[in-house]
Amino acid sequence: MVNTLDPKQFGLNSRTSLLEKKNKIAIVIDRKSRIIMKDGIRILDQAFKVQKIKRKPVVLLTSAPVCSKTKTFLLENDISIESLV
Repeated sequence: MVNTLDPKQFGLNSRTSLLEKKNKIAIVIDRKSRIIMKDGIRILDQAFKVQKIKRKPVVLLTSAPVCSKTKTFLLENDISIESLV
């Protein structure tokens, strides 16, 4: 079962898309352009805001390719990356 969450309750921009699965929360990025380090830093900030309120692991759910440096950065900070497709 997947629920959509209101990003404003976490202090995030209203354009941020969040999904709640059984035991984790997903930040959804559905675009074609590559996710670079600047995006990775923003995603990490969003993940910390979500984890302050809900004590669940956060994953990145994306259809875009992720830069290898960004992928390493996110994995080191306990944010796994899953494919949206």
